[in-house]
Amino acid sequence: MKISVIGTGYVGLVAAAVFADFGNDVLCADIDAGKIESIRAGKLPIFEPGLQPLVEHNVAAGRLRFTTSNAEAARHGDIIFMAVGTPTLGSDGAADLSFLFQAAAEVGRHLERPAIIVDKSTVPVGTAERITRILSEQTKQPFVVVSNPEFLKEGAAVDDFMHPDRIIIGTSDDAARQTLHRLYQPFCRTNDRMIFMDARSAELTKYACNAYLATRISFMNDMANLADSVGADIEMVRRGMGSDPRIGPKFLFPGVGYGGSCFPKDIRAILTTAREYGHTLEIVASAERINEAQKLVLVRKLRKHFDNDIAGKTFGVWGLAFKPNTDDIREAPALKIIRTLVADGAKIKMHDPEAGPNFLAALGDSVAPSCTLVDDPYEAAEGAHALLLVTEWREYRSPDFERLKRTMARPSLFDGRNQWDRVLLEGLGFFYSGIGR
Repeated sequence: MKISVIGTGYVGLVAAAVFADFGNDVLCADIDAGKIESIRAGKLPIFEPGLQPLVEHNVAAGRLRFTTSNAEAARHGDIIFMAVGTPTLGSDGAADLSFLFQAAAEVGRHLERPAIIVDKSTVPVGTAERITRILSEQTKQPFVVVSNPEFLKEGAAVDDFMHPDRIIIGTSDDAARQTLHRLYQPFCRTNDRMIFMDARSAELTKYACNAYLATRISFMNDMANLADSVGADIEMVRRGMGSDPRIGPKFLFPGVGYGGSCFPKDIRAILTTAREYGHTLEIVASAERINEAQKLVLVRKLRKHFDNDIAGKTFGVWGLAFKPNTDDIREAPALKIIRTLVADGAKIKMHDPEAGPNFLAALGDSVAPSCTLVDDPYEAAEGAHALLLVTEWREYRSPDFERLKRTMARPSLFDGRNQWDRVLLEGLGFFYSGIGR
């Protein structure tokens, strides 16, 4: 099939590469000329395991091309995927759809034959209808707008796309259903996981999924804080809960809160949508409040441990990305942690396998001078009064603790992901503090 993808972010670039890898003729567009030039030169704008070789292979095979022209993409594709960013707009949490609507209008102006326009971006309920109106004002060509939300996990996006656990397709048009069923059928050879519904239900499904998962995370963080107060071990509680088949073990890991490009943005957007329709979604609103407070749980523990005397001390931080296997630092808990510690007068030495440059650029001029980005995790711990584990990259799971103890100013470990063995570390002479332990 001839496919166009508008946008080269996590969703667009992964979708384009995987569709091409399955034999389709794919043209991927982005108006950012610098980004397209970098991709053509072999440098992707994001780090995502497995994506680089996938792009290189399909470019070499001639199935994947890149352009800065949305008009060219409109003329190329029988199916046009809209994977344009929808960031939060202002303080009310609404999704900024301006980039999506601009791209839709440009696509409409350059359609030369019937097309299926697939909304892959995460958008509020009713967006497919708004895009339909925009396109109708720009073209006389027949078209159908379909909602097809993505469910990709950063760090595993390629595998998620190739092996989806469900494919949501929102349309009432039979021909569009048949075409998209044919497109996605190679991804569902052993089990047809396509679920068809109306566009509004598809749009809400995406938000409902993320809201529920975020709520599970915040629930466990709330329980972890209670466990700290009552003297329980949240890890035992988690195992007991997860063994109940009605609950299951996933998304029950306490920590320093969620971040990234999806959960925070989508929670705010669904809360805004609810308010517009006269609802409050109190559980979801509570999940967001708990999450913002949880991002500072390690700061609160540090202040207590050092009797509120943070100024002048040096802290090592392991992990800056919002999760492992990505260089994405959007809404990363480490941002809030480090900014707060610097405001308290601390010095920071930090390490991350991939996200360091992005993180340093995001800190801001007032914070960055107090922070040092290093290439080796042990260098981040050298001379530190405490070491904070914020992102659970694999290389941090079994470090040389004896080496850490020799190089740190004080052997104090604050485990924001409950990755380490408290009994072992206390036996080695460390002060250990986890989440809910």
